[in-house]
Amino acid sequence: MRHGIVLFTSDRGITPAAAAQAAEENGFHTFYVPEHTHIPVRRQAAHPGTGDETLPDDRYARTLDPWVALASAVTVTSVIRLATAVALPVESDPITLAKTVASLDHLSGGRVTIGAGFGWNTDELADHDVPADRRRTVLREYVEAMRALWTQEQASYAGEFVSFGPSWAWPKPVQPHVPLLIGAGGGPKTLAWIAAHADGWMTTPTERDILPKVAALHAAWADAGRAGRPEVCVLAAARPSPEDVAAWEEAGVTEIMWGLPDRPADEVVAFLARHAARLGL
Repeated sequence: MRHGIVLFTSDRGITPAAAAQAAEENGFHTFYVPEHTHIPVRRQAAHPGTGDETLPDDRYARTLDPWVALASAVTVTSVIRLATAVALPVESDPITLAKTVASLDHLSGGRVTIGAGFGWNTDELADHDVPADRRRTVLREYVEAMRALWTQEQASYAGEFVSFGPSWAWPKPVQPHVPLLIGAGGGPKTLAWIAAHADGWMTTPTERDILPKVAALHAAWADAGRAGRPEVCVLAAARPSPEDVAAWEEAGVTEIMWGLPDRPADEVVAFLARHAARLGL
């Protein structure tokens, strides 16, 4: 089972490049950053953690652009995967986002993983003209359209929310298939969506009953006729027990994601070294 690091980026504390470099040097497999384009001051959407419109952390309004943050880490790392946890693709133009992701994968030598969310903050989505009740459809079309641009010499796509005629778009990603993981609550609807359209699941910080949900994802995967097994990345909201970790690994969890504080670089680097030693990396 692998171990990844999540930096909830902000305009304070350690930079993404420094955090990614230290994570790689200490043996972590993946470096993740989040995305929010903006936070409307007046909101009706309830945060999954607080249950109302209040936010648990002011970094939601201070996050760096995830693709710029990951690009800054390319030249100071060589093997660590560069990922989002989670990005909100439906808040970008899909043709432009396809170019951004392909460029990042090209420059990093094929190290990009997209962790995407459907978007709990429906007020934020509304400012991007994404109807809350169609956000899963919008994401599906965006993913299909981007994959067309990444894999076809003359790409085209015709959907309800995305449409373009035969087009050239280079560079193509280095990876034949850029992995897509979905970060969302593990209900039956989400697990079925993952089995149909994605490569794996990221748990939410408030996720409960992880083991039966992993089993349900494997069942949905088999029902969809998918080969192999899905990726399952558990976001550790608190330090799990050794028994939890062993049970997750046996159930098919492929990576544990550990959070970092946005503190000064020396504090974060020291934490990474201590944490890597605890994990035996």
